[in-house]
Amino acid sequence: MMEHLNMQSMDKVAANVAKIMELFPNCVTERINAEGKLEHAIDFDMLKQELSDHVVDGLQERYQFTWPDKRRAILAANAPINKTLRPCREESVDFDNTENLYIEGDNLEVLKLLQETYLGKVKMIYIDPPYNTGNDFVYEDDFKQSADEYIDNSGQLDEEGNRLVANTESNGRFHTDWLNMMYPRLKLAKDLLDKNEGVIFISIDESEHSNLKKICDEIFGEDNFIAELVWAAGRKNDSKHISISHEYILAYFKNSSYIYENKVVWRERKQGLDDIYSEYEILKRQFGSDIKSIEKNLKDWYKALPDVHPAKDHSHYCRVDEKGIFFADNISWPGGGGPKYEVLHPVTHKPVKIPSRGWLTNEDTLKEWIKQDRVSFGDDENSVPTLKAYLKDREYSVPYSVFYKDGRASSKRLAALMGNKVFENPKDEELIQRLIEFCGTDNEDIVLDFFSGSATTAHSVFLANFNQNIKRKFILVQIQEEIFVNKAKSEKSKKVAKNAIELLDSINKPHNICEIGKERIRRAGKKIKEENPLTTQDLDIGFRVLKCDSSNMEDVYFTPKEYMDKQQSLFVDNIKKDRNDEDLLFDAMLKLDTPLSSKIEKITIAGKTVYNVAQGHLMACFDKNVTDEVITAIAKEMPSYFVMRDSSQADDSVAINFEQIFNTYSPQTVRRVL
Repeated sequence: MMEHLNMQSMDKVAANVAKIMELFPNCVTERINAEGKLEHAIDFDMLKQELSDHVVDGLQERYQFTWPDKRRAILAANAPINKTLRPCREESVDFDNTENLYIEGDNLEVLKLLQETYLGKVKMIYIDPPYNTGNDFVYEDDFKQSADEYIDNSGQLDEEGNRLVANTESNGRFHTDWLNMMYPRLKLAKDLLDKNEGVIFISIDESEHSNLKKICDEIFGEDNFIAELVWAAGRKNDSKHISISHEYILAYFKNSSYIYENKVVWRERKQGLDDIYSEYEILKRQFGSDIKSIEKNLKDWYKALPDVHPAKDHSHYCRVDEKGIFFADNISWPGGGGPKYEVLHPVTHKPVKIPSRGWLTNEDTLKEWIKQDRVSFGDDENSVPTLKAYLKDREYSVPYSVFYKDGRASSKRLAALMGNKVFENPKDEELIQRLIEFCGTDNEDIVLDFFSGSATTAHSVFLANFNQNIKRKFILVQIQEEIFVNKAKSEKSKKVAKNAIELLDSINKPHNICEIGKERIRRAGKKIKEENPLTTQDLDIGFRVLKCDSSNMEDVYFTPKEYMDKQQSLFVDNIKKDRNDEDLLFDAMLKLDTPLSSKIEKITIAGKTVYNVAQGHLMACFDKNVTDEVITAIAKEMPSYFVMRDSSQADDSVAINFEQIFNTYSPQTVRRVL
């Protein structure tokens, strides 16, 4: 008999038990569960003994970071849910060809749904979660329920229909609620990261910085901590004592051991180079072949720069010759003991001064460097020559931990793109672009942001792909947070909310953050294409919209024990009446290791519609009265997976012949029914 497709998200508890069984088989025992069935369970006393020469038990003091309901936060990450993702073609851009995803829903639920298909497949995660400043909203996750209640009610809303609630400083659980919101989401996010080179960047300010660092150390491991990046976002006038003009970005690897063992390095183009080259071109036009004047004026330009200007870091590049800008580099042997021999000055033809530590290389090589004009001599033989280190040859370096980006500039750019200021404090798309570019993401890599907000990350992926001619993909997740003018805390915020509502009214869209994000992606992609028509033909600026919703299956599918046999017969179809074939297809893709961005081809076999996903990876038919002819044609294609409705088979003979047909033509195909 054909096996039914499991419609729940991954059971993380069972997966964790399996991992422990692999590492410590003696720590796994058996027990009878609440349904009277035998199941594996962990012998925690034995596991403790395996992990310590002294049992850590009871109230014995030990280093730990905890808070109220932490155990329930772990439960929230592990408990499966009965949800699905439904495609929405009409809100998508280039649905059939794009490989980008925009998912609307609670990110905790969406992260659970992505576990099977995207486990270990995300190269980079960037998130900008609520900073918990006393005005931010946090997710209303109910951790006070049992596991079964949580599964049943995980989609429940508050009285006003919102999953987000204000976490004010007067709340007695101010830090607790924020930690309970973040912990399960980060646990799930870790599993999505590439097992070797995955990396996560998390923006935060000082309000929860220390707590975020502690839970990240616990979830990702202290050894996987990379750095604490600082975004110097410009002066602010919102503090009584010190103007806080920076934010943090915590960075963690998934597996630092792999990174260091394989000598994976991060490189980025140095900041400020465009300004330097621009000034150099201006001086060349002004002074022509007068190298000395170009050099002098370039030095004066460097001196006039403010100290915080990134080009100031390259002020040692003040020398100029016909090949470009360079600085004088050391030509002596590091530490001393280098070879010593005579080198003649090219003008005086007398031996130059030999470095006290000896020359950097042997005589033949140095002669070749001189011939190539890679050595700079003084006016006469009384000075030691130097090597020419050209700026164009040293444009890339290890990224700095401090980013100088004026936060107001990104707000102005977004306002210009959207026609008005419709979002408060958006992240800088150019800063996130830099993260994407220097952390080693490459063709076909996935960038995930599950606190999407104004969809800055999608904009950044577009920019990075265009800049480096690389095809990365994004997955953005955002809850449908309603925009209300009367909920704004200040007149400034009310003005922004009014602007957002006016924009959404002008394009006939509902008043929520998702619609702002999707419109931003549309406009950002269009702008890049219009400004670069000759070099963006292959740039993917589309996105598939998916929406988190209740299961496609009727309740009887999940709780058959509540129905008598004759009652079950009343259900002609176990699939909800408001669901279509594409809803069922994407549900199957979620459960059967098929990326949600896969190419979908719709074909007709013997009058029945058949979906061919990812060139035969998954095939599905949801029509009624499917015959042997249809099953045989599909089996001959030898897909990895095949899915159909339980009620699709035309008659009993088809059901009888089904397995035999596949065993004949494609025995390796995994077959499932809904």
